[in-house]
Amino acid sequence: MSFLGFLLLGLIAGAIAKLILPGKQGGGWFVTLLLGVVGALLGGWLGGLLFNVDLNGFWNLSTWLLAIGGSIIVLLIYGLIVGRGDRSRA
Repeated sequence: MSFLGFLLLGLIAGAIAKLILPGKQGGGWFVTLLLGVVGALLGGWLGGLLFNVDLNGFWNLSTWLLAIGGSIIVLLIYGLIVGRGDRSRA
């Protein structure tokens, strides 16, 4: 997959992950892009490591599911880190 395809996949996966997760997550579109790309990378790495999944195709269902799953994990971790900082200031 090309670099631009990977960025597009990360952006869309991050946006879908934000829609799936309940509540409000901080950050705008740039944070969504970064977290989505990191999540897609994490999901692809875990999928290749655990399930031996080939992630070369942009339109493969497994590529999308792993990218969205990785983005959800990254958004949950991001929410825990950012949420903890907000509570300590109150």
